[in-house]
Amino acid sequence: CEAKIIGVEPYESPYLTLGRSGPHGIQGIGAGFCPTIFDHRLVDEILTVKTDDAKAAMKALSQTEAVLCGISGGAALSAAVALSHRPEFQGKNLVVLLPDSGERYLSMGIF
Repeated sequence: CEAKIIGVEPYESPYLTLGRSGPHGIQGIGAGFCPTIFDHRLVDEILTVKTDDAKAAMKALSQTEAVLCGISGGAALSAAVALSHRPEFQGKNLVVLLPDSGERYLSMGIF
């Protein structure tokens, strides 16, 4: 079994991929710096996800699967959906970690 580790960062703040940071709406990721414990060699690829796409994925997951995740979880799901369309991932199992709950976003009008 061969596993690939795919990271996710905000499209609007691609510090790990392009070395620049900026404002974005995906709380919990995209801090604008690279933590000293991060080892690039352990990650096969880093995908960027637009804030609007992360919010849309988070909302769709709550409506279709009754799973209330946060915006960073929506970003991870959005990246996994993008990966699922690649030929090399056809017929493969994708595991997505949803790092937070959506409860704190209920007042934001996303749902």
